[in-house]
Amino acid sequence: MEFYYSDTDKDVLIIKADGGLNSDNADRFVDELAALIDTGQSKIVVDCSRLDTITSYGLGVLIRLHTKLAKIGGDVKLACVKGIIEKVFKITHLNRIFEMYPDVSRACLMFRPKDAEG
Repeated sequence: MEFYYSDTDKDVLIIKADGGLNSDNADRFVDELAALIDTGQSKIVVDCSRLDTITSYGLGVLIRLHTKLAKIGGDVKLACVKGIIEKVFKITHLNRIFEMYPDVSRACLMFRPKDAEG
């Protein structure tokens, strides 16, 4: 699994997940994100368009990320969740916790203040 970071919409961090999210790589992912969160990053979009697999450990990592961001008033949104990954989120009811959007642009837009959407 590779993670690619790109900053867009000024304060929204987009992470492109490529491959799988499991116990082999999830800890590195958490460590890198924790460092970013500690510097004030609180809005994150995970682009799942190239995410092929996710294990229960990987799901746990996303839940921890969601919880950590919620404590500081931030959020993590998922974009381009499809196929088996989408089924996993529905079966585990995590689609009730994570906001999922069909594309990265729409996920980023959801971070804008309500009066700016107009």
